Amino acid sequence: MLLYVTIGTNDLYRAGHFYDAVLSALGYRRQHYSEEEIGYSADGDTRCRFWVVTPFNRRRASAGNGAMVALAAETRAAVDAFHAAAIAAGAVDEGGPGLRPYHAHFYAAYVRDLDGNKLSAVCESPE
Repeated sequence: MLLYVTIGTNDLYRAGHFYDAVLSALGYRRQHYSEEEIGYSADGDTRCRFWVVTPFNRRRASAGNGAMVALAAETRAAVDAFHAAAIAAGAVDEGGPGLRPYHAHFYAAYVRDLDGNKLSAVCESPE
């Protein structure tokens, strides 16, 4: 359903360092960089699926109240690694790794990035 997702930032350089560390835990890496945006995807994907951008209208980026991006994780260990990398890179903890009540195998962690954007990594496989 979704083609790509964008997250706004007020400091692209700082956000790039954050996302390089955090997204690598899930198998995604930086595939594109310009003065306005950074794109991430898994190796072999035909396009970047996750973008960190400076707002097109040149106003300050702000986090959306009620908005969150959930990223797929292959394993629960990847969720744990995502959370640890995010916290080490300066994220705010919004819920450590663990099972959630959404279904029997919904294992997730939640953080806010350096600009306040809420992110989650989710593994839905039994382990």
